[in-house]
Amino acid sequence: MKKVQQGFTLIELMIVVAIIGILAAIALPAYQSYTIKARMSEVILAGSSCRTTITEVTQSADELPGAGEWGCEVADNGGTLYVDGIATSASGGVAVQARAIDAATVDAGWVFLTPNGAAAGQTIQSWDCGADPAKLIFQYLPGSCKDDQVSAAALTYNYDGGTPADVTTGPDA
Repeated sequence: MKKVQQGFTLIELMIVVAIIGILAAIALPAYQSYTIKARMSEVILAGSSCRTTITEVTQSADELPGAGEWGCEVADNGGTLYVDGIATSASGGVAVQARAIDAATVDAGWVFLTPNGAAAGQTIQSWDCGADPAKLIFQYLPGSCKDDQVSAAALTYNYDGGTPADVTTGPDA
């Protein structure tokens, strides 16, 4: 009488475990990167709401407000879950500080939005977006916010040499 095999051999089980391990080694970093990028979209969105305010004020004002006086600033963890604060410069630039996203790469990093042609009574034609290309936060920005030249210019665009001052007072204070 022939005996029918029941179950799997040890080799077959080891092969399945090895395949699962290889897939996990590839999938986990990709998933972590994806979640950081998704959270960064909230940081960009917070800056975009301030961008809208600055655009409206610029169009209707006879004189531009000073740094931290645009009416859209947020300070001391008063932002969203992933935004530590929003600061503005006298020229209408916006600096958004990220938090609680990824301590090793993104947290405490700044994303900059700078207007092109901000003058009282004029329409802002476009906005540039970026971060310090030398910092890890840059790799998690959306594609529309990753221009190297724009990012390098944003660092010196009225932000005290690239490091925004205290968020409560704004970068030009």
